Amino acid sequence: NEFKKAGNKVFFLPAKYGPDGLPQAEELIKLYAKVTALMRSGKAVSAYTPAIGGIAEAVLKMCLGNGLGFEFEKSLSNCFLFGYNYGGFVLEAAEDIDGAVLIGYITDKNEISKGSDRVALSDIANIYESKLESVFPCNIEQKGTDIRKVSFISNERKSATVKTAKPKVLIPVFPGTNCEYDSAKAVRDAGAEADIFVINNLSAEGISASVELFAKKIETAQMIFIPGGFSGGDEPDGSGKFITAFFRNAAIKDRVGDLLDNREGLICGICNGFQALIKLGLVPYGKIIDADENSPTLTFNTIGRHQSRIVRTRVTSNLSPWLSSVNVGDIVNVPISHGEGRFIIDEKLLKQLEKNGQIATQYVDLDGNVTSDVRFNPNNSFCAIEGITSPDGRVFGKMGHSERIGAGLYKKVPGNYDIRMFESAVNYFKL
Repeated sequence: NEFKKAGNKVFFLPAKYGPDGLPQAEELIKLYAKVTALMRSGKAVSAYTPAIGGIAEAVLKMCLGNGLGFEFEKSLSNCFLFGYNYGGFVLEAAEDIDGAVLIGYITDKNEISKGSDRVALSDIANIYESKLESVFPCNIEQKGTDIRKVSFISNERKSATVKTAKPKVLIPVFPGTNCEYDSAKAVRDAGAEADIFVINNLSAEGISASVELFAKKIETAQMIFIPGGFSGGDEPDGSGKFITAFFRNAAIKDRVGDLLDNREGLICGICNGFQALIKLGLVPYGKIIDADENSPTLTFNTIGRHQSRIVRTRVTSNLSPWLSSVNVGDIVNVPISHGEGRFIIDEKLLKQLEKNGQIATQYVDLDGNVTSDVRFNPNNSFCAIEGITSPDGRVFGKMGHSERIGAGLYKKVPGNYDIRMFESAVNYFKL
């Protein structure tokens, strides 16, 4: 947790240790109960439990959260501040806490001080964040195609001809999928029926049976949602290969075509699901085709490793039924978690997607500007693209996990997290 307000006092509430040098279990339980009561009553407004760097490390990280400074009590020894204090709690409060040691005060200065010694918070932050820069570089030059803001506004509101009060969403689970429950919850919260279907790959017979049953299930579903994960461990040579092989089976390919071409169904894929949609051709082409050298793809992040953070995206088109409840220009926060999210596309095809309104979402910075800055465009996608659609918008693929939303999440990163895509998809069949 980070410090909340300059002027507040900061205390350390220690754990009691036994002869073995470990926190005593019964006393630790009492300590947890006390801290819980302090937090719930509002007497303590932030808390942190020290790790290997002790109280000093905890204070530093709490300062970095909101950019607040700190002044340590001069009488405290460095041994106490930097020593192991596992099990204890650093607590921020506006008034004294019984049994706690006062360690200092929060300030509005950009520094951490103790007596006459002081160091700029920005200097410490730079050292802290750059420690592994030579091993895992973050501050690398980002290159890509022209970064431009895209906007496409359609005045046509699309809806299915055949209405359904509670549309069924078929959610396939492949080896490595890990977002099926988040996806099912988001679907159900929006008023649809979620049907999680686990693909049995233990034997050739199991795969064959799964293909047959999945194909039948598509006939009674209105939507297919391919959730995120790491299909087959993303190995070898790229992600989503098992998913695409499964969908290319003739029976499933025919049912998917029928869903899209004859029954006005919807398909969506997020993260690993987006990777599969790209490889299948369902985005941007709207049908399962064989990819060639001109097809877009998703590849490794330029930073060279997995990225997990909150990013900001801008809705750039309302062509898709999945985006009918938001407006072009809306900014939506979204958690991302991927190692292969860099969208690459030929410039000629990129311009075609832009003209058709198929660029659905773009990564943007804190001012709403599209960017190649790795802090905001985590994979260096061409034209800062985060999501695209099929030509009619009914197939939608995106990298960010828009299904990972709910009350109480991401409280430390303010912003709107609900792109309302599941609500929009349900309304497509109801309105």
